[in-house]
Amino acid sequence: MIWHIAKRELYDNLNSLRFALATMLLLGLMLTNAITHLREHPERVQKYRDAVAKHQSLLTSHAENSLYELAQQGPGRLYKQPSPLRFCAEGGETFLSDHAEGGYHRWSTDTLKSFWILVYPSVTPNVDNVHPEVTKVDWSFIIGYVLSLIALLFTFDSISSERERGTLRLTLANSIPRHTVLIGKFLGALISINIPFILAVLVNLLVISTSSNVHLGTEAWERLGIIFIIAILYMCLFLVLGLLVSARVQRSAVSLVILLLVWVTFVVFMPGTLASIAGGSASSGPTRGFYEYSWQVHNELSAQYRSRRRNASENSTQKVQSAGEYVIKDAEQQERLHEERLKQRIDQVNRARIITRLSPVTIAQHLLESFAATGFERHLQFLENVQSYARQFRVFIADSDKADPESLHILGVRAGMSEKPVSPEAVPKFEDALNLSKDFNIAATELMLLMLFVVVLMSGAYLAFVRAEV
Repeated sequence: MIWHIAKRELYDNLNSLRFALATMLLLGLMLTNAITHLREHPERVQKYRDAVAKHQSLLTSHAENSLYELAQQGPGRLYKQPSPLRFCAEGGETFLSDHAEGGYHRWSTDTLKSFWILVYPSVTPNVDNVHPEVTKVDWSFIIGYVLSLIALLFTFDSISSERERGTLRLTLANSIPRHTVLIGKFLGALISINIPFILAVLVNLLVISTSSNVHLGTEAWERLGIIFIIAILYMCLFLVLGLLVSARVQRSAVSLVILLLVWVTFVVFMPGTLASIAGGSASSGPTRGFYEYSWQVHNELSAQYRSRRRNASENSTQKVQSAGEYVIKDAEQQERLHEERLKQRIDQVNRARIITRLSPVTIAQHLLESFAATGFERHLQFLENVQSYARQFRVFIADSDKADPESLHILGVRAGMSEKPVSPEAVPKFEDALNLSKDFNIAATELMLLMLFVVVLMSGAYLAFVRAEV
């Protein structure tokens, strides 16, 4: 009986104007998304490759000169690999830096130079940028805004219209359980919307995958499968919301007005409002004050070094050792300051994201970004990869210096380190790797929260229909 009701709903929807309009709208948006991605993605990939090649050339030049120069200059700029699934969720990538700096030289004297440190780019210039981006026609926009509205338009009259026509009373008079009617209508609407949505997705992927400029590997297709499941789950949330309101009101026009108000509130108005509240409660502090404090810490350490140098003996090894300790300690202090600043910014953005989770469209956006390998979580993974590579690079420098018997093994100064060249092939290469299982673990909380919303609304729709008068 459930499938009989579902087929009847499906037949009615297929012959309706809203089905034709939904099909044309989804196809148009998905084609626009594919064409835009094919135009922009090759440029991003080429820019990334050119930047990596330039970085590798500098690294090779430093290694061929000497180990000290390689160590003092550092690994240089480390670039974030562009995601091939950026068409699924742009994720505010234009607001996030595409690199980290493994260098940052601020001072030098006749005999000493500042050592390299990791300098992190700004996580985001504004914590207001934690709500869905509505100017990009990506899957996140299509699913978050368009698909949710279509789901409401397919269910606002599912029950109320039959109550108005009197057919609901006849249906229930045949001893059909109400939950059977509710599930049948839900499945009918779900299948009806999935037909144009799946068609639009297939056209989108067909256009993208046939291009020689875009390569989607096995993991990319796995991520696309997860993204599609998230889209269906998000669609279900608005389907049961439509059934809930339709079961509670007597007239379809009233149901449509209520659902449109709810959609505007929770999908359009709430994300921006919550982001403004979160942004107003978080301030990263002025950049100028940070750098003033950074120079203050450096000057204090420099004064201590000059004092120790005046009191030191004429032993050249002791002087070299003292100079090396000064340079390395200065680098450690400066890097610690930048790490603390980065942690503060990350905490601010995380607090803002927690606040915006009250909106279902924001939850869906975060999930889509996680599996499309874009956005804030992707940026955090990039920074983790940078930090891991920095540790590997430092171990390589220390081990290479120990392998030279002519070196004093005092890092930080030219006189204490090896001056021999290093094979460029032996220098560790930076890899900005992705991890699907880690993305899934990070997104598990928001995925469970989205599922909870669906279950709660479905329970509410069932209770409302059971108590409704026909």
